[in-house]
Amino acid sequence: MWSIHKIMITMLVLVIGDLHVPHRRNKLPNKFKKLLVPGKIKHILCTGNLCNKETYDYLKNLASDVHVVKGDFDENASYPDQKVVTVGQFRIGLCHGHQIVPWGDIESLALVQRQLDVDILITGHTHKFEAFEHENKFYINPGSATGAYSPIENDAAPSFALMDIQSTTVVTYVYQLRGDDVKVEKIEFRKQ
Repeated sequence: MWSIHKIMITMLVLVIGDLHVPHRRNKLPNKFKKLLVPGKIKHILCTGNLCNKETYDYLKNLASDVHVVKGDFDENASYPDQKVVTVGQFRIGLCHGHQIVPWGDIESLALVQRQLDVDILITGHTHKFEAFEHENKFYINPGSATGAYSPIENDAAPSFALMDIQSTTVVTYVYQLRGDDVKVEKIEFRKQ
């Protein structure tokens, strides 16, 4: 007798940004490097402030599909200010966030989300992780992957996010380095 099994095709998307290497931090924390291995991640969405080519090359080693927007400290002037990427059934907007005033403001973020016509808006700049749903859309700020300081966040906990995209659901795993421990939080968003 044959049985039919539903096969879930998932796509892992690394959401990362504000590394500021080498200006504010020397490198990505070793505990994060051990977690981020080539061959597992399908796409990388970076909110910018990589600051040098070596950091971009490191990301390119993790996945061949790397999308970066220009941060206010990036040396590479060819990165776009904003970008829209489609992954599975989701339109995902990417913007560094220094252009959004006030920084991190929900109504200002919602305006950019509507302008880009996206299901998920990913921004950075504040160096503080945030993920929330607003008006049936999902917003992510991966924070600073290196814990680099910023004018509004002196003691940023290093963080990044992995989105597991399955059909109309995104399960986001947030990785934060707290002392010597990597803490993981799970957040789910379902497209309506």
